[in-house]
Amino acid sequence: MASEKNLSDAFYETLKDVYFAEKQSVKACKKSAKAAQSPELKKAFTDHGEESQGHVERLVQVFEILGKPARGKTCDAMVGITSEMEEDLEDFGGTAAADAVLIGCGQAIEHYEIARYGMLKTWAMQLGMKDAAKLLDETLQEEHKADALLTQIAEAGVNASAEEGRKAARA
Repeated sequence: MASEKNLSDAFYETLKDVYFAEKQSVKACKKSAKAAQSPELKKAFTDHGEESQGHVERLVQVFEILGKPARGKTCDAMVGITSEMEEDLEDFGGTAAADAVLIGCGQAIEHYEIARYGMLKTWAMQLGMKDAAKLLDETLQEEHKADALLTQIAEAGVNASAEEGRKAARA
């Protein structure tokens, strides 16, 4: 009979999932930066891609705290989100709505990561892993800032430009 799983097991399995997801996020940021038309959006994706590389490094530190090797397991949620991003880039690339769509895809990634990092931080605290919780919280705060920046860029003009493209197409 298999042993009963506990919170420590859930933490480790989710950590592997997030490790995979964060590596995918780095790739998605690079792709998004390349596809973005707005210089501000291009910079936001470039900067967050570099920041996300730091997130991967922090996750490695959390694995070290656990005494386990840093390895990922396929995160179906991130695979789905990045697959949708690819489809959206094909459908909207080069249009007035492209940057608005990229922001939406970027925020889908951020919201997933915020949910996972928040959960892992809470679990780390419950498990008495204060150093791990601190590392996870640092990343959580950066994910919140990245999400807020994408909202700011959208509201500062990207969404209006996307709408103007629709109006011009109908005229």
